[in-house]
Amino acid sequence: MILCNAIGYAQNATITGIVLDENNNALADVHITTGQLGTTTNSLGFYSLELVADQENTIVFSHIAHKDVILEHLILTTNDIFEFNPILKTNTTQIGEITVLANGERSSQTILNIAPATIRKIPGANAGVETILKLLPGVNANNELSTQYAVRGGNYDENLVYVNEIEVYRPFLIRSAQQEGLSFVNSDLVQDVKFSAGGFQAKYGDKLSSVLDIKYKTPTLFSLRMEGSFLGAQASMETVSKNKKLKSVSGFRYRNNSLLVNSQQTQNNFNPAFTDVQSYLTYQLSSKFRLNFLGNLSLNDYVNEPLNRQTNFGTLNDPQALIVYYEGIEKNKYITALAAVKGTYQLSDNTILKLISSIYHTTEEEYSDVIATYGLGDVDSNFTSDTMGEVLNPRGIGSQFNRTRNDLDALILNLEHKGSHKIKNSLIEWGAKYTHEDIRDQLRESEFIDSAGFSIRPPRPEFINNQPIDPFNAPLVAYNSLNALNFVQTDRFSGYAQIGTQNTWKNTNLYYNLGMRFHHWTVNDTNGEKVSQTVYSPRLQLAIKPDWKKDMLFRFSTGLYHQPPFYRELRDSTGMVNANVKAQRSYHVVLGNEYSFLLWDRPFKLISEAYYKKLKNVNPYTLEDVRIRYSANNDTDAYVYGAELRLNGAFVPGTESWVSLGYLRTEENRNNRGYIARPTDQRLKVGILFQDYIPKIPDLKMYLNLVYQTGVPGGSPSYADPYIFQNRLRDYKRADLGISYIFAGKDKLFPVTYWLHTLKELTIGFEIFNLFNNQNSITNTWVRDVDSKNEFAVPNYLTSRVLNLKLGIHL
Repeated sequence: MILCNAIGYAQNATITGIVLDENNNALADVHITTGQLGTTTNSLGFYSLELVADQENTIVFSHIAHKDVILEHLILTTNDIFEFNPILKTNTTQIGEITVLANGERSSQTILNIAPATIRKIPGANAGVETILKLLPGVNANNELSTQYAVRGGNYDENLVYVNEIEVYRPFLIRSAQQEGLSFVNSDLVQDVKFSAGGFQAKYGDKLSSVLDIKYKTPTLFSLRMEGSFLGAQASMETVSKNKKLKSVSGFRYRNNSLLVNSQQTQNNFNPAFTDVQSYLTYQLSSKFRLNFLGNLSLNDYVNEPLNRQTNFGTLNDPQALIVYYEGIEKNKYITALAAVKGTYQLSDNTILKLISSIYHTTEEEYSDVIATYGLGDVDSNFTSDTMGEVLNPRGIGSQFNRTRNDLDALILNLEHKGSHKIKNSLIEWGAKYTHEDIRDQLRESEFIDSAGFSIRPPRPEFINNQPIDPFNAPLVAYNSLNALNFVQTDRFSGYAQIGTQNTWKNTNLYYNLGMRFHHWTVNDTNGEKVSQTVYSPRLQLAIKPDWKKDMLFRFSTGLYHQPPFYRELRDSTGMVNANVKAQRSYHVVLGNEYSFLLWDRPFKLISEAYYKKLKNVNPYTLEDVRIRYSANNDTDAYVYGAELRLNGAFVPGTESWVSLGYLRTEENRNNRGYIARPTDQRLKVGILFQDYIPKIPDLKMYLNLVYQTGVPGGSPSYADPYIFQNRLRDYKRADLGISYIFAGKDKLFPVTYWLHTLKELTIGFEIFNLFNNQNSITNTWVRDVDSKNEFAVPNYLTSRVLNLKLGIHL
């Protein structure tokens, strides 16, 4: 009903911003016109102009002492606000072409643009950029507590993340999503988000799967934003100096996941505290030289004292329950710091030179001693019984003792040069980078299992016994154990060169980008072994926009993508480092089409892509929760193929929504044993992002995201042979709902004497996570029945339905 009644409501949009001169000083009395509409900048250079929504607009910025800036083909959706901050020059008339549809700016590259306002509004257990990415068809993420994601058959380690051209890293030791805490990206600081799921350009680095390219804001006015909820609090501030040369955007975040984790079936005393401080500074030394600084300090302090757990499983005819009583505590601490400086020098109107240096340091500790005593029992399923749902006839099975003492210290240094030069319709880009990695890692883990009074030994040949025929008096050995001390240093030299050209041939727009990367690295391991390797990666992107009545864009990209091993890929399942691990190699082919059209007199876009990846020298791995354990060899081949559809547009006027559908298949062949499904073989994915409001109460808004994806292989017991055990986890189904009311905003102006006058925005709302209370699982706990001698896979369920209240203030 809301959808039907909303059609035809409101037909305006707004373009706003600040007009600057070449020295980044605000320009007053700049005339901004479009058709019969117009306005003028004030003494601070600020302007705001209402446009006719859902149709093309041409905006002209003119000033008596400067050349014009002309913005063509601007399409905004109803009630949308588009920020545009032009710089007027004295010698050049600037003409730009933008097509802003519901998903942001159109691109001829294999890059998806995501509006920052959408990121901040969409509900999720870990709200932010990653929540939006998880709704895309090729992105696999079946754990709402984690911000990590796998793209088109890859794993969590195969994704590049940049913030203002500075590469950022994820933690090393985290094994469980509930330990993870905050993502590096602070959505309050974001100005622009670009994402590519494959076939990306040579400038984007050496990973197999994807690129997330984040741009933080360069503010133009003072702003303060605060938000609080049952899950924590955050604040961000934008500042500008009087002379407009120094600008900063800073953010503070605190998060406590107790509300979510306590909705799981394990009862515990849980105190996770995740804190993060970030700042991005811009200082304009002159009209040609600019300095930027990015700083981040993050502290994840995770303390968990599990108490007990009851998990019901089985069938309607034979319901079972696992009962566990715990003793002990987990204490994990992760401290990370990043500092980066970027200098940008504009040598001429056509040439830009950049120098970037960064240092990343992390210290991570995992300490735990937990004893679990568990048993199986039958569940009373008699609806007329007073004990319905309770466990009857519990059977003692055994106990489990887990002990962990892991310490890691990692230091990563980067020094990089980038440059670009324009020649007519072409853009030449190049770069060179040096990276030094110093990893110091101590692993000490053990797991003892006692089943029916007997210690269970590892199922390896050296531990086979023949009791009672032959006496067996060997010492007790942990069922799982790791004990390793690694000191690894890696030096890397990488570089790229690429050229992008845009031309017109018989009214058909053509665009291509051709590039080449190289990567040379040397690994020095604990034993003093030094291994050097070099790889080369040619890449090509091609786009064609024919002169048709229908607005269509065709894309093709291909290339060779290498992933030289990082420390975790050098470490095998026993904790030992193999310096001879080669770079994994993937050959990409991506075909895509964008069809833009009007529906209900509003803009929509249908994006379709098909892709194929052939992988060689694959380093096979196992995945448990979010912990990846590599084999540290290259004895595997693999392939990935799939197809994706995504329809996005203004289903409701003034909003941005989309529906996506994806299918993929990925298999691997380990040591010529035949092809089996890889750990991220998710097959079918459906994602829906929907926004709505009540037409007569437009400030009452609704945000909904829904995800369905088929189960991935996993949940196998320790030491299981993947060629024998190919069971899949249950399908992942989740819906998160957010409802908010805007008490103050751009469309609600109050008298100066009213207390709401000073607020740019005040919103109050609530969120319901896991709206339909679906039971999703990420791993299995394997227990043995002393009577039947059978092993049972007991699912470890994720979070249930949770209510969260939220307050947002913008000054």
